[in-house]
Amino acid sequence: MKLLRLIIGASLVASTLGSSAWAQDQKLRLISWADYVPADVVAQFKKETGINVEVTLSNNEEMISKLRATGGAGFDLAQPSQDRITGPQQEFGIYKPMDLSKIKTELFIPSMLEATKKNTTLAGKVYGLPHIWGTDGLVVNTKLASMSDYPDLCKADVKGKTAVRLKRPTLLAFAFASGKDPFALYNDPKAYGALMDEVGKSMMACKPNVKFYWDNKDQLLNGMRAGEVVGAMMWDTGGWKLNGEKPEIKYIAPKSGALGWIDTFALPAKGRNDAAAYAWINFNMRPEIAAKVAGSAGNFTAAKGADQLMDAKLKAQFADSFPEAALKNVKWYPAVPAGIEDIEGRVLDRIKAAQ
Repeated sequence: MKLLRLIIGASLVASTLGSSAWAQDQKLRLISWADYVPADVVAQFKKETGINVEVTLSNNEEMISKLRATGGAGFDLAQPSQDRITGPQQEFGIYKPMDLSKIKTELFIPSMLEATKKNTTLAGKVYGLPHIWGTDGLVVNTKLASMSDYPDLCKADVKGKTAVRLKRPTLLAFAFASGKDPFALYNDPKAYGALMDEVGKSMMACKPNVKFYWDNKDQLLNGMRAGEVVGAMMWDTGGWKLNGEKPEIKYIAPKSGALGWIDTFALPAKGRNDAAAYAWINFNMRPEIAAKVAGSAGNFTAAKGADQLMDAKLKAQFADSFPEAALKNVKWYPAVPAGIEDIEGRVLDRIKAAQ
């Protein structure tokens, strides 16, 4: 009887372990941005693969914080921006290299794939692949204000009627508008710190113009809709959404250049289900799936051919905001070296505390 109980017990343990492994194989734990994982795409992926997708919505800072806290555990796939991969990887080791043999690279726009591979390569290994891309620039109610570059948010005639984020993109935007190239100083912390101090002083002087420092999209969109905010630094799709509601609100690529970002696919260091992660990447880069995701996010994707399936109105808005010269003038974020964000954080804290 004792032997029989041992045999039954061992069988139950094996069965439990097998079920656990099967359940693990059938789940993808994804940390991503809002609107990048539409329900119909998740449903189609499960129908085709049998894999459930468990989504945690996040942003760059939170993704890095969560992965850093766990040493890269808790998720099978993450979607940080391309400039936030090699720095955190050097400091914290939170990602693992991509196995490009498992990726259908022919599905990607070649130039965007190569640029992202270059920006996410460390010690000869690639840590990120492109997914969604877009820009930050100016959104202006053209009936109530006239603006062509970031410093116009600080003009006397729009006092108390503008909005920006107290985040690093705003510092970088105002740095470019001052005629400097902050990206060129990334490897010179002393010079970068001096430039950020200058920008900080300009933004402190601009505080009377700021209706609020926005930290969620609804706050900003509603402020623009109500006319409480007549100009803001914000992302392109927010501007195009508002333009669809009120034609006088336009997204403008600033004279000093819109800031361009690419959100990626990256593998957390201790992810348990790489197979599901690669399946999700290849699935998402199919043109018809990419077009659905792009429609949800309101941005364009790195999937080859997806733009041909995009909403005609969005394509027209993009063309209006980005004539050829403006598109060539986009300032694409390079990889952020370790220590740069600490410099920016101190400047942002001073701006916040300034009266």
